[in-house]
Amino acid sequence: MQPKLLKFILDIESVIDELEQVKVKAMNDFTLFKADILLQRAAERGLEIIGEAVRKIRDNHPEVKISAATQIIGLRNLIAHAYDTVEPEMIWAIIMKDIPTLKTEILEIKKCA
Repeated sequence: MQPKLLKFILDIESVIDELEQVKVKAMNDFTLFKADILLQRAAERGLEIIGEAVRKIRDNHPEVKISAATQIIGLRNLIAHAYDTVEPEMIWAIIMKDIPTLKTEILEIKKCA
């Protein structure tokens, strides 16, 4: 695997681990997540980092397929440029439903490369 690609993959993997810690700190409870602005901001920042890494992978390594790349990059842009429209419900849903899928894909990409 090319060093830059590996860096992006490891960045995504690291942030996924951090997002899993957000869930732990919120005790897998949306109400606790919603009440803690620091957890929300940490999750948003993590999702921004993932979005930027996915964009760089797509731009520089188009042979690497990430199924929700367009949506991930779109979310990064939304958080960065329309931050006032980001709702905690949306962030929590992404952490709970979409991040596990991305984690599986990233592990598969690492294994195949």
